[in-house]
Amino acid sequence: MRHLAAAFASVREQSCRLVQPLSAEDCCVQSMPDASPAKWHLAHTTWFFETFILERFESAFQPFHPAFRVLFNSYYEGVGEQHPRAQRGLMTRPALAEVLAYRQNVDQRLLALLAQVPAADIAGELATLVELGLQHEQQHQELLLTDIKHLLSMNPLLPPYHGPDATADADAGREQARALRWQPFEAGIVEVGHVGQGFFFDNETPRHRQFVEPFSMASRLVSNGEYLAFMEDGGYRNPLLWLAAGWDWVMQQKITQPLYWHQAQAQFDSAWREFTLHGPQPLALHEAVTHLSFFEAEAYARWAGARLPTEAEWEAAAAGGSLQGEDYFGVAWQWTTSSYAPYPGYVALPGAVGEYNGKFMVNQYVLRGSSAATPHGHARLSYRNFFPATARWQFSGIRLARS
Repeated sequence: MRHLAAAFASVREQSCRLVQPLSAEDCCVQSMPDASPAKWHLAHTTWFFETFILERFESAFQPFHPAFRVLFNSYYEGVGEQHPRAQRGLMTRPALAEVLAYRQNVDQRLLALLAQVPAADIAGELATLVELGLQHEQQHQELLLTDIKHLLSMNPLLPPYHGPDATADADAGREQARALRWQPFEAGIVEVGHVGQGFFFDNETPRHRQFVEPFSMASRLVSNGEYLAFMEDGGYRNPLLWLAAGWDWVMQQKITQPLYWHQAQAQFDSAWREFTLHGPQPLALHEAVTHLSFFEAEAYARWAGARLPTEAEWEAAAAGGSLQGEDYFGVAWQWTTSSYAPYPGYVALPGAVGEYNGKFMVNQYVLRGSSAATPHGHARLSYRNFFPATARWQFSGIRLARS
């Protein structure tokens, strides 16, 4: 358990580093219902370890605070009631200092548990749950950055985040100046899903076969400059480019550009700028465009005479193409046309932990790869991220495909 204890301490410390640049006020505010306060992220990830591990394995277990079981439960019906998601920003109490004390208390108790020699019949289950909790916390570390960015963008001062060095460049999408090339793939049966050693979420299994028709995959992600050309060609004003639901969304929400883009209004200056974790910056035309919804990505692909890939095509291309490594990971999550649904033969885990993925397999689309905000070591070929078609506060971009 020594290696697991070291990984636990490292991941938990990283979450605290991410919030160090923030004020207590920053950590309490919720900028929209889809986002959560930084304080809530710190508490919920701690709740996960307390509820699913300490309560199960610690002798003479006592909760740090009985009310936290409800306050920081996200969506686990099997555990009990939850505080309404849209009201997380109203919890001025417990204060940030108490949440940090909660983290310290649970960390000490869990490390003490790992230092014991567990009985053979529970060692495997304990290790599995701790690893799941660490992967869960890494997901929330990425959510922390995306939620912080959205929160700061709502401030008229447009303040920079000034995060730790390891994450300060999360907005620096890799240069896309090289020419876009198309890599062809032949028709055939491809295997999709997790294989081999290492952690995986249950939604990445079972590994199975799918048939794909001949297709080509773009060598890189779509750039800001290319997306700007779509806008200047009336992309947001042409209903023929949009799915019906996407056009309704654009009209109702008055969407005219990506989430964090804005155009200068000063005389003699109409240049586009983008809000980043470093604050407002001139739009970097050769970097990958991010923070796009599925609807925007799909409309752009149609305008460009292409389409979005399926997740089977994406996985086959990322795994076996000569273009492997060209921004499949570490820049932006990439929308696919695949609905988030169970793989053939999928069975959710038993108990409340089984609510982690399976019950969300409806009305969402799969994104593949990883972003610059994804924690180091958290990405893998079979990882299935998923969001509704209108979500765009995540670092989501476009990789094109052709039939």
